[in-house]
Amino acid sequence: MAALKYAGMDDTDSEDELPPGWEERSTKDGWVYYANHDEMKTQWEHPKTGKKKRCAGDLPYGWEQETDEKGQIIYVDHINKRTTYFDPRQAFTVEDVSVKPKRYDGNTAALEILQGRDLSDKVVLITGGNSGIGELLLIYNAA
Repeated sequence: MAALKYAGMDDTDSEDELPPGWEERSTKDGWVYYANHDEMKTQWEHPKTGKKKRCAGDLPYGWEQETDEKGQIIYVDHINKRTTYFDPRQAFTVEDVSVKPKRYDGNTAALEILQGRDLSDKVVLITGGNSGIGELLLIYNAA
């Protein structure tokens, strides 16, 4: 840390800023890993914060993931006619938070159970709705 202070990099407004010699990269499936060029090693956790991240969503409009002749992943921007080794989704990363499943009981409301779940492509069938608790809850893909 003394070297960071000497280089004037200890006073930063971003906790995600990488130390010198580190590079942020991503895998084909969007997981972010960190390469330390000084020690020639990689790791999943951010070297300063210790957090794991992944790229959120698909590639931006006009971008495509390809493999070059050396087998490395490249990203092609068809709109601006550019190629790069940097995954453009890294601008929109999210933390990988392992959430333990919450236990539900008879006092749990339906909105509490459904919070954060996307049911837009699901069909739900509930029977017995006019006489107490439903006897059947069936969820399946609509596609």
